[in-house]
Amino acid sequence: MLSENVPATGSGSVDVFIAGGGPAGLATAIAARRHGLSVLVADGAPTPIDKPCGEGLMPDSVEALHKLGITLPEGDAFPFRGIRFLSDGSNAAAEFPSGTAYGIRRTTLHRIMVDHAKAAGVSLLWQAAVTGLHPEGALVNGKLVKARWIVGADGSSSRVRSWANLDAHRHLSHRFAFRRHYRIHPWTNFMELHWGRACQIYVTPVGADEVCVAVISQSPKLRLDDALTEFPNLSARLQSAEHSDNERGAITVTRKLHNVYRDRIALVGDASGGVDAITGEGLCLTFRQSALLADCLATGDLRPYQTRHRKIAQRPAFMAQMMLLMGRQTSLRAHAMRALESSPHLFAKMLAMHVGAATPRDYLTSSLAIGWNFLRV
Repeated sequence: MLSENVPATGSGSVDVFIAGGGPAGLATAIAARRHGLSVLVADGAPTPIDKPCGEGLMPDSVEALHKLGITLPEGDAFPFRGIRFLSDGSNAAAEFPSGTAYGIRRTTLHRIMVDHAKAAGVSLLWQAAVTGLHPEGALVNGKLVKARWIVGADGSSSRVRSWANLDAHRHLSHRFAFRRHYRIHPWTNFMELHWGRACQIYVTPVGADEVCVAVISQSPKLRLDDALTEFPNLSARLQSAEHSDNERGAITVTRKLHNVYRDRIALVGDASGGVDAITGEGLCLTFRQSALLADCLATGDLRPYQTRHRKIAQRPAFMAQMMLLMGRQTSLRAHAMRALESSPHLFAKMLAMHVGAATPRDYLTSSLAIGWNFLRV
């Protein structure tokens, strides 16, 4: 068991114990420390923790990080200025209305967050398995850690969620993702989303000479090399590029729980539910939940967390539904691409909605305008 900044308090207890040292756990720990709470994070994995994903931070994700006091060091992340959709010869692109997006290796982001957590006074335990809950706290490798609050930040297969009997859900679905990095100079300063018959491929620039390529589909057997055969132009670009790592897979889970807390136990990040990775908004959702949860822990009342947690998820959930519908319905996607390609301002409005840069009124009028144009085309 590797430890950093331990012990947390002289009494052997902490205000907040967090199971899971990924972005959700670290963000919650950092936010809680800003309220003066003592925090211990435990994770069974070594650091840095990796997770296969598209590795793009939208402008709202960057802003949420800034609110936690975290700035991405120059050189650790690669900026991009918008999103491009490509489907059956159609090409639609829009720039973000404000702010900057970044591509960043997941391990690099984790290292940055770990360094910030240590500087903030968070106690960290790596390769330390959380083995159960206890009336006075939690069990780490079978030993009691006393804590006032328990936070489950242990991912979509959360054991804390199961132990706390919070698994009941309103909706649950899965898709599968595979990711690989290629050593190649990015050919665009946009994140690209390539739409296929049964999958989507994300291409995110993550460095001056590296891109992240990820495929998402309903099939656990559809690997990246097979998926690329459906995208000849993209495949040709990558054909001579060296692989900078091995292909890795993950499950992207859409889950809506009935409750995200019980008594003094709360869930955050993927443990608390999630939206499909097609939105690229998973980390933003996590960071906003973490800040909210820390506020509630500081006041000693988790009831507002339940209500506001649902509100935070509404926009990403809506965008996920719309994009997944485009993925499933070929004719709808063809109509949508023609509308977005012929009316770039529509894509700009859609992107503003996507990254939360639109007011509720803008959100409604933009939705109506986009829907009308889809029908008109």
